[in-house]
Amino acid sequence: MNKKLISLCLGLMCMALTFGICVQIKTVNNSNSKISQNYEENQLRAEVLKYKEKYDNKFRDLENAEKTLEKERENVTANNEELTKVEENIKKGNKVIGLTEVTGQGVTITLNDSQNLSKVLNISDAVVHDVDVLAVINELKNAGAEAISINDQRLVPTTGIICGGNVIDVNGEKVGAPFIIKAIGLPEQLAALERPGGYLNLLKEKYSIVAELKREKSVTIPKFNGVINYKYVQNAK
Repeated sequence: MNKKLISLCLGLMCMALTFGICVQIKTVNNSNSKISQNYEENQLRAEVLKYKEKYDNKFRDLENAEKTLEKERENVTANNEELTKVEENIKKGNKVIGLTEVTGQGVTITLNDSQNLSKVLNISDAVVHDVDVLAVINELKNAGAEAISINDQRLVPTTGIICGGNVIDVNGEKVGAPFIIKAIGLPEQLAALERPGGYLNLLKEKYSIVAELKREKSVTIPKFNGVINYKYVQNAK
């Protein structure tokens, strides 16, 4: 009887020891896995910051080069009436296609996801989509907007506004809600977007989307920082 009891106790002790060893191994593995994951995340974050710093430095270099070029053009054209007109045309062209920062009176429109989900049947209706932004942009253009930006991304002739999950892609950059749309033009005309039955009114009344329009005495819209490439357009003979 004593032998059986001793054997039983030893068996239980072995089982407990085995279980403890397994738990310890699992704990160590999980700890190592977390340490490894944190290390990889830190490494990736460091790489992203390094490339961002390189990009910022290159961007500053480009801005300095553009300023130097501008000064050189001004010096060259200072005493030449014909070249001065050419320089003025270049500036006007850059202003039109979005290659220079512009300012003027206009409006600021804020679009944000609905804050009251109880008023919508479909959760998708409570979110600002790329088609909503496009509709507002088209109405601004129809109202005479001369320059437009979305979250400081300048709209140019080649700008695409594409859905990218819970964000949208503008000029190749990911931007998310709230969408701050700035437009330069006659405020009285641009403010017509708030008219009853207009798209802003539809977003607010039907889908409870945050859609606010504010008239501005001065709006500053940044220049387009990318490269505009035309592959197929040629000068007509």
